[in-house]
Amino acid sequence: MTITRFEPGKRLAAAVRHNDTLYIAGQVADTATGSIEVQTREVLATIDALLAKAGTDKSKLLSLTIYLANMADFAAMNSVYDTWVDKANVPARATVEARLADPNLRVEILGVAAI
Repeated sequence: MTITRFEPGKRLAAAVRHNDTLYIAGQVADTATGSIEVQTREVLATIDALLAKAGTDKSKLLSLTIYLANMADFAAMNSVYDTWVDKANVPARATVEARLADPNLRVEILGVAAI
């Protein structure tokens, strides 16, 4: 059994690889005061970077869970997501409204990918 932790911190790792599966922790934007579009772009870029570190890419995403602080941001978030997602290999996905840890954050995304 092989387990590799990417960007481990005090409380969590940004991603954990177990055998041929990558578990991506909830990722948030660096620009906490940015628009939903800015925050979504930043989160998806972080996910791309984590996927690359693990030796995979978004075409191998199995599932994503998207947390929005306000479901009114759904269409604007999707406008960015739709340009990013691999349309030939879309993951299973859920989008839910939830209170996020920082009240300025508008989106958090976690995922699972194959290696």
